[in-house]
Amino acid sequence: MTPGDDVGLLAPVRAGAAAEASTGDAALLQAMLDAEAALTRAQAALGLAPAEAADAVAAAARAERYDVRDLALRARAGGNPVIPLIADLTAEAGPDAAPYVHRGATSQDIVDTALMLTAARTLPGVLVDLERTAAALAALAARHRDTPMAARTLTQHAVPTTFGLKAAGWRSLVLDAHDRLSALRLPAQLGGAAGTLAAFGDHGIALAAAFAAETGLAEPTLPWHTLRTPVADLAAALAFACGALGKLAADVLVLSRTELGEVAEGSGGTSSAMPHKANPVRATLIAAAARQSPALAAVLLGSLVAEDERPAGAWHAEWQTLRELLRLAGGAAREAAELAEGLRVFPYRMRAQLDLTDGLIVSERIAAALAPHVGAARAKALVAAAAQRAAAEAVGLADALADDPALAGLLSTARLTELADPTGYTGAAPALADRALRRAPHAADSQERP
Repeated sequence: MTPGDDVGLLAPVRAGAAAEASTGDAALLQAMLDAEAALTRAQAALGLAPAEAADAVAAAARAERYDVRDLALRARAGGNPVIPLIADLTAEAGPDAAPYVHRGATSQDIVDTALMLTAARTLPGVLVDLERTAAALAALAARHRDTPMAARTLTQHAVPTTFGLKAAGWRSLVLDAHDRLSALRLPAQLGGAAGTLAAFGDHGIALAAAFAAETGLAEPTLPWHTLRTPVADLAAALAFACGALGKLAADVLVLSRTELGEVAEGSGGTSSAMPHKANPVRATLIAAAARQSPALAAVLLGSLVAEDERPAGAWHAEWQTLRELLRLAGGAAREAAELAEGLRVFPYRMRAQLDLTDGLIVSERIAAALAPHVGAARAKALVAAAAQRAAAEAVGLADALADDPALAGLLSTARLTELADPTGYTGAAPALADRALRRAPHAADSQERP
C-alpha cells in the first residue's frame, strides 16, 4: 500500500461497491487520459492533427503507466493534476505526437470532462441497484397490501395503516431518485483558456462537438467553466437519492427496535461487546450516507457562485466533494438493494402493536361514528374523555364508551367493539398501495454511457 491509498477503512458504506472502483484515483486518472485521447482523436477527425498522433496519444493514455502519487504531489505546483499529467503524457506519446497533446485545451476542460466521464461510468450501477431496490419493495408492498400496522406521527400511534402502503411509499421515493438520476445530461467540457475556443481558430465549435462525440458525453451549448449547472444538477440528484434511501433506512431502524420488532434485516450485524445483538447494519450505513450527502451537495451548489470566466477555489472544491457524493450514493444504493431484498416482516408483531392501546388507535373512527348523533365537537369531547378513563383504569376504549351514560342507546356494545377493531380502519391504504405499484421506473436517458 502506498501513502494516500484510499481503501475506505472509515467508509464501509462504499467499501467494495462498484462506485468505489469507478471513482478511485486510478479510474479518475484514466478518465483524464481518456479525455486527452478523445481531444486528439477529435482534432484528427477534423484534419487538425495526424491520425498517427491520435493513435500515439491513445496508446500512451493508459493509467497504469503513470504514478498517481507522484502526479498528486506535483499537482501542488499548478493547483491541479492535469499539468503534471500533460508533461508525462507528452513524453509517453513521443516526439511526433507531442505537439498535439492537450493542444488548445485548458486543465479545467480535462478535469471537468473526466469528472463527467466518472459520473457517467458510475451512474449505471447506481441505477441498477435502485431498480433492484424498487423491485424488492414492490414485492413487499404487494404481499403486505392488507397487512395492518400502526401508523405513527410525532413518534406516537396515530391511526392504522398497512405495511403495503409503507413499502409502496418507500418504493415511490426510490423511483423518484431513479428518475432524477436517469434524466441527467452529462456534458463534455471544451472551452480553452477562457471559454472562447480561440485556440482552435474557426474550428472551435465543430471541435467541441467532435470532442463530445469522442467521449460519449453530451455536447454542451456553451463552455461551462463557470456555468456549473451540470455539477449542480448531478449533486442535487445524488443527494436526493441518498435522502430517499435514508427514509427507507430511518423507518427500518425504528421498526426493527427490540421493543417493536415489526421488521428485521435479513442478516443483522454483530456487536463487539454484546453477542445477542443483530444490528440493522445496512440501514445504519444508508442513514450515515443520507446524513452526509446534504452537506456535500451544499458545497457543490455553492460552487455555482463562480467568479469571472474561470474560478479560483470554487472549481477546486468540487473534485473531492463530487467523488464522495458519487461514492455515497453508489454505496447506499447497493446497501438498499440488499436491505430490501432480505427484509423480514412480522405481521404478528404489527398486530400486537395495534392492540397495545386497546382501541385508542381508532378513536378517530369512533368519534366519526358518534358525530351524526351528538355533533362532531361533542363526539370528539366524549371520545377524549373516554380515552382518558380507558388509560387511567386500564380498560379498552370500547368498554369505557359503553359505560358512559351520555352515550346510552347511541351505539350498541357490539357496534363499539366492531369500531374498536383497528384492522377495519385502514382506509384507502390498500388501494393507494395498488395505485403506487402501477408506476414503473422511467427509462434511462438515451445518451450512451461511456
